[in-house]
Amino acid sequence: MWIFLVTEVLFFGGLFTAYIIYRSKYFVDFAYAHQELSVPLGGLNTAILLTSSFTMALAVRSAMLNRWKPQMAYLAFTLLCALGFLVVKYFEYGHKFHHHLVPGPDFHFPVPQAQHAEIFFVLYFAMTGLHGLHVLVGAIAIAALMIRTYLMRNRRQDFVPVEMTGLYWHFVDIVWIFL
Repeated sequence: MWIFLVTEVLFFGGLFTAYIIYRSKYFVDFAYAHQELSVPLGGLNTAILLTSSFTMALAVRSAMLNRWKPQMAYLAFTLLCALGFLVVKYFEYGHKFHHHLVPGPDFHFPVPQAQHAEIFFVLYFAMTGLHGLHVLVGAIAIAALMIRTYLMRNRRQDFVPVEMTGLYWHFVDIVWIFL
């Protein structure tokens, strides 16, 4: 899992590097484009993911103690947070589509160098879309853990799968903090 996470850090690191380079090159246009992002929705998603990190840590602890009912409850809450994050992101993306801020032939942004703002939104959608995909994969892994936990509820379970999923989930949360 650690090797996989290192490769993910390198992948996101490349995207962050591209963002930093283009932001320094087109600072003013990126600043204007950045004003189209929703601070309240971004803050809500940050709160959702931080809460989900806490409940995932509690799920790992419950798995270590072989307490399947609390583990199920914490995993369920974490899964709800993941889905809530995706719903908020759906509304945020909807706003961008409605205002023609999606890169492509229909892109429209009222600054003299709109193509620079378009680069901002290319990076925005690439980075947040990739992150959203990671959230979806994490939600699927959490759902699989819930099924596994329920099916093995009367047996002593190995907590390592929960711990590995927790590591992945914390990685997803940390990437969001940087985003």
